[in-house]
Amino acid sequence: MGVDAVLYRVVRAGPVCHRPSYVASEVVADPDDVLLDLLKRARGGGRTPLLDRVDPLGESVVDAEATQQLLAELRCLAELARTPAEVTHIRRLALLARRCLDRRDVEIRFEGD
Repeated sequence: MGVDAVLYRVVRAGPVCHRPSYVASEVVADPDDVLLDLLKRARGGGRTPLLDRVDPLGESVVDAEATQQLLAELRCLAELARTPAEVTHIRRLALLARRCLDRRDVEIRFEGD
């Protein structure tokens, strides 16, 4: 029951399209609950308010404008990392977030099981 992080890119069907569509372009999967365990350890400490809202059973969206905050909170998670797998997972999430820094047509969705 992990929480996958998925980078979505906005695509428009045509010039008259009023509702944007999204396509998944990159995934950081969490089959071993690495992120979920880190989020449980960090929750409630006040240092990760954006990540505290991640729903392990639903979907939480982080738009491009919140990327800087997400990167700061990932640094907080890195301080809690205990295993090489946790460190690696945080690095992969940070790389995903950095892809959003200069773009406005992307968002990251944390998708729980």
